[in-house]
Amino acid sequence: MMSDKRRHEPNRATLSVWAGEDNEGTWKRSTQVPVVHSVSYGYQDVDHWYDVAVGEAEGHIYSRNTNPTVAVFEEKLRQLEGAEAATSFSTGMAAVSNTLYALLRPGDRVVSAKDTYGGTNEIFTTFLPRWNVDVKLCTTTDHEEIEAEIETGCRVLYLETPTNPTLKIMDLERLAEAGHAAGATVVVDNTFATPINTNPLALGCDLVIHSATKFLGGHADALGGAVCGSEELVEEIFRYREINGASMHPMAAYFMIRGMKTLALRVERQNENALTLARFLKGHPMVEDVYYPGLESHLHHDVAKRQMRGFGGVLSFFLKGGFDAVRTFLPLLDYAHIAANLGPVETVAGPPRTTSHVEVTPEQRAAMGIPESLIRYSVGIEDVDDLIADLSQALERTAERHRLQ
Repeated sequence: MMSDKRRHEPNRATLSVWAGEDNEGTWKRSTQVPVVHSVSYGYQDVDHWYDVAVGEAEGHIYSRNTNPTVAVFEEKLRQLEGAEAATSFSTGMAAVSNTLYALLRPGDRVVSAKDTYGGTNEIFTTFLPRWNVDVKLCTTTDHEEIEAEIETGCRVLYLETPTNPTLKIMDLERLAEAGHAAGATVVVDNTFATPINTNPLALGCDLVIHSATKFLGGHADALGGAVCGSEELVEEIFRYREINGASMHPMAAYFMIRGMKTLALRVERQNENALTLARFLKGHPMVEDVYYPGLESHLHHDVAKRQMRGFGGVLSFFLKGGFDAVRTFLPLLDYAHIAANLGPVETVAGPPRTTSHVEVTPEQRAAMGIPESLIRYSVGIEDVDDLIADLSQALERTAERHRLQ
């Protein structure tokens, strides 16, 4: 009698290690995916070459289009996001811009939030209007306003949650339903959450974007981006990307593949560290406020609990004393790079004016609800007690210098 046992479905931690790497015989018994630097791929049979070129047979013809190493990265992320297809890009902003330009046409309307990542906001406020695309940016936390604007007309609904750098939460299931009712394609930047914490496609969204440079790679040594979704939508974006030319380098793909093997371990530790630090900072007299969706005081903590398995490795807080206090505080940190990045194993800190929103003016940041004294703090995998001690000494010394105690 045949066994009635069903095939066991692997967990995300297992997929992070093994997904995309089951190409037995492809790498001549290598247990690790090698870097294929070849620009082109030779064929003795011209007819077979043609079949590969038009997608009727598996293979590669030119690495601007597809590459064996890059394909493994794409497949790993595809499985982690539960998508039909995935394609990759040279950077996260290449993923954002290629997706928007592939989906939108002159006369279309896109609805999004006011405080998306600064580079994305620049596309919305500067570049898309040049192509006669109508852009409506709504108050990020006002879901009723967003739904009203969607009903007015919407070709693309672009969401980001948690937002960078204020950690606002958008209700993906609710907004995806509103977007689909208006015939919109719903796109979500999932960089902050990662597929370990949130899978937007399972909540009804159509496309998921990642800056792979951040948590996916996890070691701040490679640039990359990706988009996942249905075969039809990803194919449309891929066709734009292969002509636009913003392809991921195979060496970057190798670093991403290697980094993603520890994605679940890293993100779980960063989730734990960030929540502990957010609670510590919330009670510190030098800190005006803390933005982190894991805090019960967060405006949309209930939504975050519903759509996230963990609350992420990034928090932000702003200090008493304004930006002068920020200038003093940041160089006093021993266990943080003061740099424009997030998501690596090391803690990274910096103000929006030189990180997420360097492209916009102080007035624009204020309109987005981003205080100049805000500090974005990307939590690493260090011992959390060491990070608390580091923050404590820097806050105390800042208070002493500015007489804020």
